[in-house]
Order: sequence, then structure tokens, then C-alpha cells
Amino acid sequence: MTIHSEDKAFANRLLAGDEAAYDELFRVHAQKVYRFALARVRNPSIAEDMVQGSLAKAIPKLAEFRGEASLLTWLCSFCRFEILAYRRKERTRGVEVELPDDLPEVARALEMVSASQVDTPDAHLMKKELTYLVRTLLDRLPDRYGDVLEWKYQEDMSVVEIAERLEVTRIAAQSMLARARQSFRDGLSELAAANQDALLGPS
Repeated sequence: MTIHSEDKAFANRLLAGDEAAYDELFRVHAQKVYRFALARVRNPSIAEDMVQGSLAKAIPKLAEFRGEASLLTWLCSFCRFEILAYRRKERTRGVEVELPDDLPEVARALEMVSASQVDTPDAHLMKKELTYLVRTLLDRLPDRYGDVLEWKYQEDMSVVEIAERLEVTRIAAQSMLARARQSFRDGLSELAAANQDALLGPS
């Protein structure tokens, strides 16, 4: 198990009341959590509220941080709860909230297939292999999951447009798209062991 010793030491400084550590927490780490939240809610003021809520919950629990994950990952875990609470609250108000992908590897694989620029023979071959693998995976997905992923990532359709094409509500389309992403990721994980470079590309 990897122990993030520097992050653990930083947490110990916070626990000791080190003012410089707290300055760094709010100047550096809070900004990273803010970018994490903003990418998911797309509203600066809401993202700021989520950062404040996350830190307010995380700081009293710093003694529980053991360094098994990075401090940023640990802080973002609190932010995820803030995001889930926000989504539940908006749904109870009848507001439909469309959040961006939380599965970047799905978007990356599908968008690579759609990319038009191929610079070298090796890149062309990799794209050809990737296209075959992704096409095979899409064809194996249940129901219309393959269709909605193609519409979303390769035709750049919005959730509203997907809902209209499926003749369902926007919420139903969002739900189907979420299930399709997860199903695709599960299949991608199985293929990645043998085709990691082609499927996931450079990190």
C-alpha cells in the first residue's frame, strides 16, 4: 500500500495548528477542490459553497487521515458528498441537473475514435485497432447503450436531443446515459488489460 508521507506530514502540521500549513491548505488545496467541484456543477458560486462545506467537514476529521490516499483525493471525497447532496436537493425541487462525465476514460476512448487527425502510420494503426475494439464493445452493450454513447460523444448531441430521439424524458435519457457510461467502462476495463495503450492512450 502506498503511503503519501508528505501529505500525512502536512496533515500533522494542520493538526498542530501550523498557520503556514493552513495558508497553504486554503491557497493551494482548496483551489484544487474548487476545480474538482466546478467541473461537476459548472456553477462558480455553488462550487465555492461546496469547497467551504467540504473543508468544514474535513478539517475536524484530519486525525483520521492516514495517507493511504493523497490529501487531495481525501478532500475530494468530502466534496463528492457535497455534490451528491446538491443533486438530491435540486431533484427534490424539480430541477433537472445535468452533470458532466465522472468517467473520463469513457469520453477519452470514444473521442479518440472520432478524432480526425492522424499524424503517423503507427498512430493510424493504433486508431484502427482502437476503432475496432470500441466498435465491438459498443455493439455488445445492452439495450440502446451503444446508441446513446455514440450520439453523445461522436455526434455531440445534448441530453435533450438524445431524449427527443429516444422519445423519453430528459431525466430518463440522463439515467440511460449514466448506465451506458458505466457499462462501457466495465467492458473497457476488461479489454484494457490486453489493449491498455490503444484503449487509454497516453496519460
